[in-house]
Amino acid sequence: MRRREFVSLFAGAVAAWPLAARAQQQSAMPVIGILSGLQPSSLHLEMAALHQGLAETGFINGENVAFEYRWAEHNYAQLPVFAADLVAHRVAVIAAAGNVAARAAQKATATIPIAFHTGDDPIAVGLVSSLSKPSGNMTGVSAFAGELPSKRMDLLHRLVPTATVMGAILNPDNATAKHDEATLKRAAGIMRLQLHILTAKDANDLEANFETIAQKEIGAVIINTDASFFSRRDKIVSLAARYKIPAIYSYREWASAGGLISYGAVRTDSYRQAGIYIGQILKGERPADLPVLQPTKFEMVINLKTAKILGLTIAPSLLTIADGVIE
Repeated sequence: MRRREFVSLFAGAVAAWPLAARAQQQSAMPVIGILSGLQPSSLHLEMAALHQGLAETGFINGENVAFEYRWAEHNYAQLPVFAADLVAHRVAVIAAAGNVAARAAQKATATIPIAFHTGDDPIAVGLVSSLSKPSGNMTGVSAFAGELPSKRMDLLHRLVPTATVMGAILNPDNATAKHDEATLKRAAGIMRLQLHILTAKDANDLEANFETIAQKEIGAVIINTDASFFSRRDKIVSLAARYKIPAIYSYREWASAGGLISYGAVRTDSYRQAGIYIGQILKGERPADLPVLQPTKFEMVINLKTAKILGLTIAPSLLTIADGVIE
């Protein structure tokens, strides 16, 4: 089945499956609880990939497995309530999207298996004590790689060599923010760049950040990896366009939304692997015996249309190594 057809089939199945039918199915098959701080539209492709991973282990939505979805839609205070609700429903596994959702699930149960996906360091945020031997009832997939911020800075500098003053926007509530800030400052020193660190917790902060970037004549900006940033990617990309600021982002989806360049792990592949893990758990594997997986493949995507609008000429050396080019 083609990927586009699979995504469409999955989306239609979720929309068409009546609540009463779901309740009837759940009594006869294991139920997977999906817990996320975002809205469904933010993880449309990722959820399709998770279903694909489940299908690879023999579990098909509506045939031999059912789902309960809990979307906090940025109201993160609801996540503990939703996690407790999934526990009360006695789901077989909780699939937690993001470290905040994973922590809420972790506090809600020490017995129901939890499979997480996070862009952060799962040890730093307290999800597991070891990647190779997670112990307890949690395992999953982490897209975290410690030197990614410096790699993005290097790519952005190669793309905009005249930008000797750079900015970086981080969410201070993110558990890896301090690590990433230190990594960026170290890289800026090596590359002899001036770096301004800006922080944002919400949409208003982002507006203020870009005003500051314009006022300080910052030549390019790094948007750090963060779930709340990812869900607001359309707004952030539009702000970068409004202020004509070249920016680098963490995932392909940013470039697809109009961002100049992205570099990071392949999110859909990570969610597919999370789906495989969930299937293995449903077959009897213990989370403690499944090591936390980290990405082995990273991709760079360049949006030539955005580059043209910004008046940038992309060096052939960058185009040669790009994994994707949007024209």
